[in-house]
Amino acid sequence: MAPDVRPGRVIDGSPFPGDVATILGSSLMRHRPAAVRRLTVAGLVLAAITAGACVPAAMASAETPQRAAVAASFDPAPMRDLLTRLPDRVVAGALVRVAGDGRAMPWTGTAGEGSRDAHFRIGSVTKPFTSTVVLQLAAERRIDIDAPVRRYLPDLIPAAYGSVTVRELLDHTSGLPAPAGIPGPAEGPGWWRKSVSPQDVVRNAFAAAKSDGVRQSPKPERVQQYNGVNTFVAGLLVEKVTGRTFKDELTRRIIRPLGLRNTSLPSSDDMSVPTPHARVYIGGDEVTEQSPWAWAEGGMISTAADLDRFMTALFRGRLLPPAQQKLAFTVPDVASAPTNTNCINKTSCFSVGGLMRVTLDNGVTVWGKTGSLPGWTNGVFATRNLKRRVAYSLNPTGAASERPYVMAVLNSAFARAH
Repeated sequence: MAPDVRPGRVIDGSPFPGDVATILGSSLMRHRPAAVRRLTVAGLVLAAITAGACVPAAMASAETPQRAAVAASFDPAPMRDLLTRLPDRVVAGALVRVAGDGRAMPWTGTAGEGSRDAHFRIGSVTKPFTSTVVLQLAAERRIDIDAPVRRYLPDLIPAAYGSVTVRELLDHTSGLPAPAGIPGPAEGPGWWRKSVSPQDVVRNAFAAAKSDGVRQSPKPERVQQYNGVNTFVAGLLVEKVTGRTFKDELTRRIIRPLGLRNTSLPSSDDMSVPTPHARVYIGGDEVTEQSPWAWAEGGMISTAADLDRFMTALFRGRLLPPAQQKLAFTVPDVASAPTNTNCINKTSCFSVGGLMRVTLDNGVTVWGKTGSLPGWTNGVFATRNLKRRVAYSLNPTGAASERPYVMAVLNSAFARAH
C-alpha cells in the first residue's frame, strides 16, 4: 500500500498558494508525448543505465547563446507553486534545495514524505564522483586517459574493443555495447533486490553484443552515446590501478576530505537507506530497500546538501589540478548519436568529468548530472560560477514520465538567473 503523503511544504515558510500551470504548462506541451505515455518498470531500469532518466530535453544548440551569470536573486514563488501541487499520480514526493548568492539561501522545499535532510539513492549522479576519481589518478600519472583501456584490463575488454581509450569511457564516445543481463521485472517478484557484480555487468554486455552479431568496427565513427557500461569499466579501472576497492578510493579521495557525512557507497549486500528517507513505490510495490548493484555507475546514497558541497568543491578546483579541471568541463566535439536522447540537436552534452552541459529555456547554461533508480529521480546542477545551484530528488510512481516535473524544477531554480 502506498503511504499517506502530505501536500507540498516549504522549509523557509508556509506554502505559497498558486497555479502550477504556469510552471508546468510549457514543459508539458513541449514534452506531451513523454508525459502521457505510460512507463514500464523495465523501461525505467534500462533507461537509468543506458540513457539516464528525466534528463532535460532543452540542450544547447550551436546557435543558442549560453548565458551563465546570475544577476538576480532567487524567487521561490514558482517552486513553491510546483511543490504545493504535489503529490499527484506521477510524483509522490519531492525535495528541492536551491543555493547560491542572495538572501535566505539555501532555500529548501519538500512535498509528500520528503524531509529537507532526507537521504536518497542518487543513481547516475554517482558518475561525476567516479569520473573525478579517474581524473585524480590521471593527474597522479597512474592512468593515461588517452591510453587504451585494454592496457589496464586485458582480461575484461575484448580485443575487438582494444582501441577504446580511457577518455572515451569518460565522455561516452567509446562505442561499448549497451548493458544486458541486469536486474529487471522479468526476474519476478522482488527483482529490485537482485544483484549482479560489476564484472558481470560488463561481461554480459559484451556477450550479448557478440550473440546479436554486433561487431566493433576497426575505426568506428566517434559519436557520443550515453552508456552506463562505460562507468562500470571506469570503476574497475580504479580498482585495478590502485589495488584497493572503488569504495575505499571514493571514500578517501572525495567523501572524507569534503566531510560528506551523509554520502556513501553501500556494500553489495546492504539494501538499506539511512534515515530519514522517503518510502518509494513502483507499481504498488515498495522498492525503498533495493540492491545497490549499480555501484560506481549509480549505487551511491547522498543528501541534497552533500551533493551541493561536492559540486561546489568540484567547480572551485578543490578536487582536481588545473589540467584535469579543464577536462571535467570538456565536451567532445562530436555528433550525438541518434539514440543519445539526452542530448538534442545532434549536440553532445556529456563532459570528460561526467557532467552534463544543459541550456535551459531562458538561455542559462548549467552543468550537472541527473540520475534515477526505481522510486527516485534526482539531479544536481549549477551555473559555472556557482551563483545559482540546485539539488533535487523526486519520487516518481511510474504512472507517466516525470520529465516535465524535472524541467519545471530546473526552470524555476534558474529563473531570473541572468
